[in-house]
Amino acid sequence: MLMQVKNYLVAGGTSGIGKAIAESLAELGHNVWTISRRSDALPGFNHISWDATDGAQPAGWPEVLHGLVYAPGSINLRSFRALKPEDFLADFQVNLLGAVRLLQAAQPALRAAQQASVVLFSTVAVAQGMPFHASVAASKGAVEGLGRSLAAEWAPNINVNIIAPGLVNTPLAAKLLDSDVKKENSAKRHPLGRVGSPEEIASLAVFLLSEQASWISGQVIGVDGGLSSLRLA
Repeated sequence: MLMQVKNYLVAGGTSGIGKAIAESLAELGHNVWTISRRSDALPGFNHISWDATDGAQPAGWPEVLHGLVYAPGSINLRSFRALKPEDFLADFQVNLLGAVRLLQAAQPALRAAQQASVVLFSTVAVAQGMPFHASVAASKGAVEGLGRSLAAEWAPNINVNIIAPGLVNTPLAAKLLDSDVKKENSAKRHPLGRVGSPEEIASLAVFLLSEQASWISGQVIGVDGGLSSLRLA
């Protein structure tokens, strides 16, 4: 039986986890639209230039979307005392309100597919509780609430799930992994002894977008090297 070629929109699809997802979907033969602040497209992809923080309504994808991924994020690690309200607002703009704007704009195209899937991104720091993560954990916690609410509101035709990664080796996390000492310390914090790769997160996202995951919705799924649930000593 021939595979159905589907249309997917990947926000943050030009870097890190989003890029790995877009590439994986394209390798499977699907049509992929990437959306990011970049003005130029990666080779082989349709591209939409859009800044998730500027308040503008994005557009430019086909009338039918079978799946949407919102992968933009922030890593703003400072003590609570050092954080200002503007820092919280900046993280909410990127992590939550950008997703809201894109999902509201894309909802008609998702509904037109009859059966579609949405993947959002949280962080292990929401469930685990980590120092210096107050701002990003607050905004990503809101993403989890949004995802679960939409999973209920949009059922049964649009599935919505949330991936909560641990530290992943991406350009966004570069400052946390820019020396051998930092890499070693980060690896030791994870029970599985290493940080994650974009491709490992992408494999779960692609599964959640597929028909094989059609009975999964409203879930927050940790991919974090065991950090959220395992204790080795």
